[in-house]
Amino acid sequence: MSTIQEFGEKVIENLEKVIIGKRQSIELIVIGLLCQGHVLIEDVPGVGKTMLARSLARSLDCDFNRIQFTPDMLPSDVTGVSIYNQKKNEFEFRPGPIIGQIILADEINRATPKTQASLLEAMEERQVTVDGVTHILPKPFMVLATQNPIEYEGTFPLPEAQLDRFLLRLRLGYPSTADEIRVLDDQQLRHPLETLKPIVKVKEILQAASDVREIYISPVIKRYIVELTTRTRQSADVYLGASPRGSLALARSGQARAALLGRDHVLPDDIQALAGAVLAHRIIVSPAARLRDLSSDRIVHEIVISTPVPGGEFSSEPVRKKIK
Repeated sequence: MSTIQEFGEKVIENLEKVIIGKRQSIELIVIGLLCQGHVLIEDVPGVGKTMLARSLARSLDCDFNRIQFTPDMLPSDVTGVSIYNQKKNEFEFRPGPIIGQIILADEINRATPKTQASLLEAMEERQVTVDGVTHILPKPFMVLATQNPIEYEGTFPLPEAQLDRFLLRLRLGYPSTADEIRVLDDQQLRHPLETLKPIVKVKEILQAASDVREIYISPVIKRYIVELTTRTRQSADVYLGASPRGSLALARSGQARAALLGRDHVLPDDIQALAGAVLAHRIIVSPAARLRDLSSDRIVHEIVISTPVPGGEFSSEPVRKKIK
């Protein structure tokens, strides 16, 4: 694959065979893949959250595991367990479903906080420790988690530390009338997912993820990113602002978006387009703001609008490289 842009378009076109009319959300998923980050898909039931995750897994030549979270699930059901083998007279490790490449964590907020915490080490350090033994996870490793925001009975909200591990949060929303009719047509005889084939290899994914890091970010853009995250900490409507991990996530996502659009440098437009998806789930809205029905997405949107956009040259000729 000659360019990251071609790589992205190939994956996006394949996903659009199943997920109709949601190109912006699909692009965010591909950005998460290029950044080797995790994505939280949050929306009402039935809009295609699980189907989007399954479609991505089918499009990639990767191991895929699905974890259906329930309130009675234990951490060992996720990470794995050591079982004593009487014949060999020793303990054997039986890997859990988290040990894979593309992981679908379905309805993650239905698990207890103890079970949710079992994902922290895997998502941040790409390893799992069971009975004092560390097991390195394969590459690429990506968690696609889904949750339904309106179903609070029997659910446990994700803690801040867990949310901060997700590079992006996205929502699909309801399809338009024309798109919903097309969904009915496409699924009349069989589901499009049944015919979806892998279209990229693991080495292509890893190479594209490596090339994304070469996208140039000017000092002006870096200052702009830090300014946005700093303002989330200073806002009177925010109880807890975005951490430095938020700045890192915004910078890396900006690199991926620039590459998908065929550029070798990041523009303010990239940062503005991604600020909501990257920062909104990392802040805690203050009680006073909640009484005014002010959401984290709205707060981030207002911060982006009120923050001066930097001007000047954002590319640097001596360090620009051909995107491969």
